[in-house]
Amino acid sequence: MKQKNAIRSMGTVLVALGSAAALTLPASAAPSETVASPEMLTAMQRDLGLSAEEATARAANEMKAAETEASLRGALGDSYAGAHFANGKPRLIVSVTDASKADAIRAAGAEARIVARSASQLDAIKSTLDNADRSAEGVSGWYVDTVNNRVVVTAKSTADGEKFVKASGADASAVTVVRSDEAPRPLHDTRGGDAYYLYFGLGRCSVGFPVQGGYVTAGHCGSAGTQTWGHNMVASGSFRGSSFPGNDYGWVATNSSWVSRGVVNRYNGSTVAVKGSTEAAVGAAICRSGSTTGWRCGTIEAKNQTVNYAEGTVKGLTRTNACAEPGDSGGSWLSGNQAQGVTSGGSGDCTAGGIVFFFPVNPILKAYGLRLVTS
Repeated sequence: MKQKNAIRSMGTVLVALGSAAALTLPASAAPSETVASPEMLTAMQRDLGLSAEEATARAANEMKAAETEASLRGALGDSYAGAHFANGKPRLIVSVTDASKADAIRAAGAEARIVARSASQLDAIKSTLDNADRSAEGVSGWYVDTVNNRVVVTAKSTADGEKFVKASGADASAVTVVRSDEAPRPLHDTRGGDAYYLYFGLGRCSVGFPVQGGYVTAGHCGSAGTQTWGHNMVASGSFRGSSFPGNDYGWVATNSSWVSRGVVNRYNGSTVAVKGSTEAAVGAAICRSGSTTGWRCGTIEAKNQTVNYAEGTVKGLTRTNACAEPGDSGGSWLSGNQAQGVTSGGSGDCTAGGIVFFFPVNPILKAYGLRLVTS
């Protein structure tokens, strides 16, 4: 989101099989620095209401769970239906459509749930809605809700949402319409989270993650060829690639005056080290850095969200309850010490709270053949 713009912009019975051991590590079992920086743990305490011991245990557990989910996703194949944490509890719940694969889930230390629709089936239903987005009057967005094994459409009124679903031809039995006043808008406005400027200082966005030769950020901040200046107003480079709408990502190639560092600015005089980009599960704690509101935390609410901005539709976003404001666009999202994505847009602000979306970092790196700089 550029600074000169404002921020843009909710079941199925799930049967638990058995009670496997939770994916939980005692706070004393893992040094905090191996799972999250002290700065992130402090922010989790502030924004999620956790004690120091609880924040350390949660970060350790969620890093372990992310690795477990990645392994199970491949092992379960077409029957995989998503994974999440429930209400901040430490047990990873993995959904599957094939009951015969529940033992494999339990053997990995997670809880198994049998559901009606696989992740690929839910994604297909969402794709049907994506293909009908031009008829989405009064609809702010839609996303895959793997927690409740459905697709959710958010709209100004139930009637608007139902009209959209019917016109799309999607399976209405798998779609829930939730009335919402969300009005998402891009968060327009080399360390992750630092400010950078465009249009000779008239616009401001935030650095996502340093990569070899530059950094990734939000696509709506600039188009290919757009020149950029750093937080200190020293010329820094230009956009080498940009995709918006449809996607919301881009990358800036920096000049020889700038060196990419694998850290994120915490806006209190310290930085957070980036160790990799393993994707976190729904329900995991997540923190973000941006040049307007600094360092803020929340949780991941859903993945694969489509959002209707005034400028066009963006697909594949991750939905969070962390706050952001204009100028934070493009900024960094971290879970533990793992890079997650770059800020796209949202509703609300950091006074009243709101919903904020980010574009996952791994697809950006893949799209441009970039390599994340780690610390």
